[in-house]
Amino acid sequence: MTRPRPLRCLAALAVVALAATACGRSTQGSGPAGSGPRAAAGTSAAQLLPARYQQQGVLRVATAVGYPPMEMYETGTTRLTGVDPDLAQAIAERLGLKLELTNAAFDGLIPGLGSGRFDLVMSSMTDSAQRRQAVDFTDYFRTGGVIMTKKGNPQGIKTLADLCGKTVVLAKGSSNLHIGEEQNAKCREKMQISQSEDAPTGLLQLDTGRAVATIVDYPVAQTFTDRSSAYEVLPAQYGTAPWGIATAKNQSGLRDAVRQALQELIDNGRYRKILDTWKVGGSAVSKATINDGQ
Repeated sequence: MTRPRPLRCLAALAVVALAATACGRSTQGSGPAGSGPRAAAGTSAAQLLPARYQQQGVLRVATAVGYPPMEMYETGTTRLTGVDPDLAQAIAERLGLKLELTNAAFDGLIPGLGSGRFDLVMSSMTDSAQRRQAVDFTDYFRTGGVIMTKKGNPQGIKTLADLCGKTVVLAKGSSNLHIGEEQNAKCREKMQISQSEDAPTGLLQLDTGRAVATIVDYPVAQTFTDRSSAYEVLPAQYGTAPWGIATAKNQSGLRDAVRQALQELIDNGRYRKILDTWKVGGSAVSKATINDGQ
């Protein structure tokens, strides 16, 4: 994904590569962790939006389908739908922009943001310290990963430690892959980990017996078990953390406008209505924050 660049760019490219493996660019606008800068009283998200984006008139948002109910294709179509597309539309409206929503591979989202191909990434992306080396996050959701098995849990898996010595499939570039790899480092008998493009293709490996378990985000797991009786979700959540809307490090003005837009949606109730529509209201946040992950 990289081309030869002048030496002064190599450090920035290294950060992009690091962030991609955890699922950019650096310099100004990172800001401290926490709630972030507050808009002056009466200042709207649209007023905070930098002139560049006002003139552009379009908000280019990237997501990676395959994580219902967060982002997916509407049945029988190529229309993107789910929590993130609906929330992206609402944010674009608060900013006074037209939404341009693009599907891309998950591990290409942060590099695409850093190269300027996208303005925002909204794709169930965990706000982690590793990713914050390349991007800033406006946190909008909080959840963790859960273990999924075939119905009846034939291997008797109860905890992460029970995955040691077993074949496990995890989505490439995901925080759940990191959870699995951290556990694997503790295993005396190592897991056999394969990587899938997304959650649905990972579940195919459970269907065919190529893997006995996977780890997916809780709302996604609930959706799959609602749709099919072939799977079982274990109750414990691991790595509970905020998910964030990613912006490039050098776009602090856009980041702050997005944070304000999200806060406006929280305040007027539309944010919670979107989450409740998709049955994930339990993961709602009460305040839009910046870089609030651990």
